[in-house]
Amino acid sequence: MNPRREYRTSRGQLFDSVEEGGLRASAPYVSSTEIAEQENEHGLDILHDRVNVLKRLTEDIHGEADGHNRLLDGMASAMDASRGIMSGTMDRFKRVFETKSTRTIFTIVGSCVVVFLLVYYLTK
Repeated sequence: MNPRREYRTSRGQLFDSVEEGGLRASAPYVSSTEIAEQENEHGLDILHDRVNVLKRLTEDIHGEADGHNRLLDGMASAMDASRGIMSGTMDRFKRVFETKSTRTIFTIVGSCVVVFLLVYYLTK
């Protein structure tokens, strides 16, 4: 035997590597270009699957980003509305405290509330 060559003794050993590439074992002679072409097709199939996975992933990310943008827009609208309500309330408080008599009444009422809360917590 020639030491440079590796001989395969059975038909199964001869076609093991060819079957892994997707070729049929019934083809007795397969050219290297056909093997390379089938390997390329297999590689393209794998690449196609990966591209489809990435496409679905980017579509999911896009959907999530759109959902978050809608949520943030809704929150911004709610904050603007609450800011308007708060500024109206503050304007009313300013008008109430502009007159001296109502300021005195609110001071008395506020003091009573503080005293009531203080007594409530001390007796509890």
